[in-house]
Amino acid sequence: MKISTKGLYGLRAIMDLAIHSNGELVPLKLIAERQKISDAYLEQVFSTLRKAGLVKSQKGAQGGYFLGKEMKDITVGNVLLALEGELFPYDEHIEHNLIDHVLTQDVWQAINIGISQIIDRLTLEDLFNKYHTLVQNNDPMFYI
Repeated sequence: MKISTKGLYGLRAIMDLAIHSNGELVPLKLIAERQKISDAYLEQVFSTLRKAGLVKSQKGAQGGYFLGKEMKDITVGNVLLALEGELFPYDEHIEHNLIDHVLTQDVWQAINIGISQIIDRLTLEDLFNKYHTLVQNNDPMFYI
């Protein structure tokens, strides 16, 4: 399984929105500049996030985006599901033989459960708090 740039950029962009909104509208152009993502590509990403109800927009000269829900109610899984669709590395309906059955039961489903447990538990609020903790500690290290 590999997450596309749409998923990666979407998570970065919604994090940027959460960090910089402070209850105000954030122009997409500013997010694009800070994250070094093209405006046009980011517009596609935010269109998908808007359809999923994760962000909302307001048009006009003073327009921009804001979160569509509270940070505590937006999970990484919500964002990735909206942008990527299902993340699972196999099609559970394809079992050609006993080997496929064993792999499905013991490997692929276990991976799916592990992925779901992480991305459905981790909220935008968790990531926001981690970011602010690092900023406050003036931590120059990047952790992977």
